[in-house]
Amino acid sequence: MIATRMRPTAFKDSLRSLPIGAAVRVAGPNGNMVLHEDAARPAVLLAGGIGITPFRAMLEWATEEKLPHKITLFYSNRTRSATAFLGDLEAWSSANANLQIVPTITESQDAGWHGEKGRIDEAMLRRHVADLAQPIYYLAGPPSAVMGLRKLLLDKGVRRDAIRLESFIGY
Repeated sequence: MIATRMRPTAFKDSLRSLPIGAAVRVAGPNGNMVLHEDAARPAVLLAGGIGITPFRAMLEWATEEKLPHKITLFYSNRTRSATAFLGDLEAWSSANANLQIVPTITESQDAGWHGEKGRIDEAMLRRHVADLAQPIYYLAGPPSAVMGLRKLLLDKGVRRDAIRLESFIGY
């Protein structure tokens, strides 16, 4: 599966013009978004927008394999309708007692929204993570969000080697 935000770019326009079922050639995956082996350390995943894609695969696998890792996913989007894969994430959270999903929206006034509101920040993290220094953190999304969250974590004493990141440039 591939996932992308359909923005007005030449590349995305060419994708949009493909007929359903067209064959495409892709490379990868290329990155370091692999769940750590030490299940004693919780994982905290911080996703912005389409940055959810490496985490979707990770969470599906952790749920199917019944991994013992405690995992908390913070997933930020502008609106509920922009929150890709929310149904899958909620289903896996229901099936996996070790998985907590913390969705947040930044722009919607959706009266039916029951998740967090606003950007992922220190206060939001502290509401859901008992000890900020303990987890391994995984960050993926727009470069400005990823770098801002990385700085926040470092400023709060999280060790550099406990932060893994992937910036989604061009989305």
